[in-house]
Amino acid sequence: MSDIILSAQNVTKSFGDVVALDRLTLDVTRGEFIVLVGASGCGKSTLLNLFAGFDAPTEGRVELDGRPITGVEPRCGMVFQNYALFDWLTVARNIGFGPRMRGIDDAGRITDLLRLIGIEDFADHYPRQLSGGMKQRVALARTLANDPDVLLCDEPFAALDAMTRQVLQGELSRIVETAGKTCLFITHSIDEALLLADRIVVLSARPGRVKTTLENDLPRPRTADVQLSEGYLDRKRAIWESVQEEVLASMRG
Repeated sequence: MSDIILSAQNVTKSFGDVVALDRLTLDVTRGEFIVLVGASGCGKSTLLNLFAGFDAPTEGRVELDGRPITGVEPRCGMVFQNYALFDWLTVARNIGFGPRMRGIDDAGRITDLLRLIGIEDFADHYPRQLSGGMKQRVALARTLANDPDVLLCDEPFAALDAMTRQVLQGELSRIVETAGKTCLFITHSIDEALLLADRIVVLSARPGRVKTTLENDLPRPRTADVQLSEGYLDRKRAIWESVQEEVLASMRG
């Protein structure tokens, strides 16, 4: 089996006259945590949607384990920014929704996930009774319930307060490592990228291409103290200088 689990090869994606991605090529290694950064509108979410099978490239190809992605791909689970929970279902029922649609009702699996994300005492609560951070934990557990090989995370912590965001960053790292998942994560925060990523990919301003890739060898496990690590500021400065050029380019149109 190849070490490459996800691959985009010379991918172009257009929406009418707007070219979102242009001849983008990216390989993702099994078990890798990649963070995508770049100016707003550079095609980060478009790329995740292609890997999820929600949309198809205009040109080029996207692959999972060497096979073309031609429709919604259950082995790639999406975690959205807005939670997308069902208000009329309890936490436990939200988490178990996907498996139930496939005829699987595994109460033990749901219990394990509730414990994994640390909200086993809230199994019978409804989303309206939860904080934003707890809702995002449920959204993550609901994705994990389908046992995907890849987690596609589209700015899942962007709407959270700083303290909750920091806690969930650590939880996500722990869960990805414990569950042995591959993760492709979008953020606009360089600090978040440095905390989470094995590799940081900077996309150019629209149309999106891979501008540069930076290996992140900061020691794990990482907490907020990682910002005190030797070389942290140099890495942050290098990423910012690369991203800043693209932000300015996008503002110039």
